[in-house]
Order: sequence, then C-alpha cells, then structure tokens
Amino acid sequence: MTTLALPTRRDEGFRYSDIDALATVWPVAREEIVVAAGKSGSLEVIATGDGAVARHLAITLEAGAKFDLRVLSAGPAFGRIAVDVTLGEAAGFTLGAAQLATGSETLEIVSEVMHAAPNSTSAQIVRTVLAGQATGTYLGRIAVARGADGTDAEQSVRAMLLERTATANARPELEIYADDVKAAHGCAVGELDAQGLFYLMSRGLTPPQAKRLMLQAFIAEAFAGAPGEETLSAQALERLEAIL
Repeated sequence: MTTLALPTRRDEGFRYSDIDALATVWPVAREEIVVAAGKSGSLEVIATGDGAVARHLAITLEAGAKFDLRVLSAGPAFGRIAVDVTLGEAAGFTLGAAQLATGSETLEIVSEVMHAAPNSTSAQIVRTVLAGQATGTYLGRIAVARGADGTDAEQSVRAMLLERTATANARPELEIYADDVKAAHGCAVGELDAQGLFYLMSRGLTPPQAKRLMLQAFIAEAFAGAPGEETLSAQALERLEAIL
C-alpha cells in the first residue's frame, strides 16, 4: 500500500498549516457521507480537546437531498477540518463553523463545494475569534459546473482579532461555468467595534462583560438554526470565557 505523502506549504490547501502538527495525525482518513435523494442529514463536529485533530469529510448529496454541517473548533493545539461537498439537482448544503483559538494554536477549515447539477443551494458561515499568537484559516472554494443553472451559493467569512499578534487567513473563491447563477462571498477581518463596546459599557456592563456579549452574538451566527444550537453555543461560550 502506498503511503500518502505529507503535504507541504507549497500545496494550496495547506498554505497556512502547521505541518509538524499535521504530521502527527497524517494521513487523514476520508470520511464518506452520502445522503440519498430526497433525504436529509446533519452532523456536528466538535473539537475542544488538546493535541492535534484533523478530519476530512466527503459529502455527496443526491437530487433533492439536504445536509446541515456545524463545526466548533475550540481548543486543539492544531485543528483542521476539510470538507468536500458535491450537490445533485435541487440539493441543499449548509455549513456553520466557529473557530476559537488562543496561545499558539492553529485552526483551519478548508471547504470545496461543487454544484454539479441545476437548482442546488449552499450557504457557508464561518466565524473566527483569535487571541494571543493563534492562527485561524478559512480556505473555501465554490465551483458551479456547466449546466448547473439556478445555483444559489454564498459564503460569509468573518474573523475577529482580540490581539494584533494573532493571524487570520481567509480565501473565499468562486469558479462559475454556468449562466443564471446567484453566487456571492463576503470576507472581513477586524477587531471589536469600539463604539459598540462603549455603548454596552454605558449601560452598566464591565469591559469583560461587554466583550463577552459582543463575541457571543458574533459566534451565534454560525450556529443559528442548527439542531444542536444550544449545546454548540454553550460550548463556544465556555471557550470564550477561557480566552477572555
């Protein structure tokens, strides 16, 4: 059996990886998920432990199938979640992900969503909060094949730096070979809004309480509507408490 070679930073999908940490969990097994025509599925990926974590999900949605994927990466020294999705006709895919890191942690989400047939939809929301010297990365590609008219695809990627020593990398990408397509991506990296913090503190909140409330609302966008929304939000808040 041929051993899969360890990637380097010259490989586009691993440009910002911690290769030494990746080596401890390499090779990463490909997890196949197939949702039959007209059926629905969901999955929550929660990585809150120590050490290195890496997963590679390959999701195939047949005609009319729906899949809801939520990711919380909050705590591993190295965390990598790779997601490949292929959508059939009128299929629908949702990704909501949050990355919360501090210290020298490196977290990354890499997604490739292929709209292979007409009238499919996808929505990706990724929210990242970074402190210390942490690194958070999102590399996301949406591809629309020839003939996949009626596609509706979007990406919303936002990262919040609590300290300027942290690093956020984001690369949303669209590749479209069809007509009559709706496709959009938005990407922003910034800091907590000073006016928003001032407003909350003027209403009696302490600075830590104001930061916590704003970050809680920021992260909640990734989990809105998820089957396990309350559990995901509670675990994310617990990690935010540790970071703040």
